[in-house]
Amino acid sequence: MDRLVNTVRPYAWGSPTAIPALTGAEPTGEPQAEMWLGAHPGAPSRIDRGAGDQALSAVIAAAPEAELGERAVARFGPGLPFLLKLLAAGAPLSLQVHPDLGQAQKGYEGEERRGVPVDAPHRNYKDANHKPELICALTPFDGLCGFRAPEDSADLLAALEVDSLKPYVDILRAHPEEAALREVLTAILSADPAVMRTTVDEAAAAAERLGGAHAPYASIAHHYPGDPGVIAAMLLNHVQLQPGEALFLGAGIPHAYLNGLGVEIMANSDNVLRCGLTPKHVDVPELLRIVRFEATEPGILRPEAAPDGEELYETPIDEFRLSRYVRPEDALPLALPSASAQILLCTAGAPQAGELGLKPGQSVFVPAGESVTLSGAGTVFRATVVA
Repeated sequence: MDRLVNTVRPYAWGSPTAIPALTGAEPTGEPQAEMWLGAHPGAPSRIDRGAGDQALSAVIAAAPEAELGERAVARFGPGLPFLLKLLAAGAPLSLQVHPDLGQAQKGYEGEERRGVPVDAPHRNYKDANHKPELICALTPFDGLCGFRAPEDSADLLAALEVDSLKPYVDILRAHPEEAALREVLTAILSADPAVMRTTVDEAAAAAERLGGAHAPYASIAHHYPGDPGVIAAMLLNHVQLQPGEALFLGAGIPHAYLNGLGVEIMANSDNVLRCGLTPKHVDVPELLRIVRFEATEPGILRPEAAPDGEELYETPIDEFRLSRYVRPEDALPLALPSASAQILLCTAGAPQAGELGLKPGQSVFVPAGESVTLSGAGTVFRATVVA
């Protein structure tokens, strides 16, 4: 078992205070958006087994079956198949979708054949993997997830009384669901930028005046004035999570996180296609090929408790399995054996993992086949795979 040293990434949308408040560190004054826990090459965690500081990715690459377990390597390959994060949104993230596995493989191979550098700003596919993800709220957490029913989006847009939005309202009310959503999103993202900026400005002013269901979109427009993603966001469900609640985001589902602190887990990928709310590249044709144009009711997940106190967030994904332990003062020590690697992350209290004491924000890596005993009071998230 190894204590992890993790990197905090300072993306512009990050909160400058949420992660420091959890960990007890002094704020730096800069945004602190994500703490990465895992072996992603972009910011691998680091461990020290007595021979000096090493990247977890390098340790796993040197002995993948010993670190990850034979079954996990046989199913997912010789790398840790998930990435765990602390995510702190102080401003909206980009409105985005992720490809499924087949789309990611085809897209990655295509860009490789065309010689698009992997770090090019217009590159869509950084790897050949899909990126399903789960976000579990540690504080009240706001986000957007999946398309609303077209008639509900029509009502939201119509209430703004912006003339340039009326054609979208008519399409949403008159066309079948898939065609309506596709046609309106395509029109929003393909509109003349100057015309769309005026539309967004008028819609934002109206949303500010109306408040209520329109308030989140006024806030989004404050952060991204003139961005077509503000109008695209109005096609999506607004979701508010309470601490302990979670949201699963599968392939093709448009989504964005708006505000709050959470524990996020995903397949080990960095493939993102953006719809807006970003200065980064938006590939409209490729995006429209990946998006699932269907209205969905975002299902808020609550953990299912087992007799040993483990609270599991059920998802249809095998690359990751996220659960938590909320341990009272009188909780007995509990062994956590696993045939695959585990990462344990403390978010409250002062529990112990084996002989290692944990404070909020601290974490450990447990290689496959090792059993770690959890003791003491506190909240610990457990990430592993279904193998």
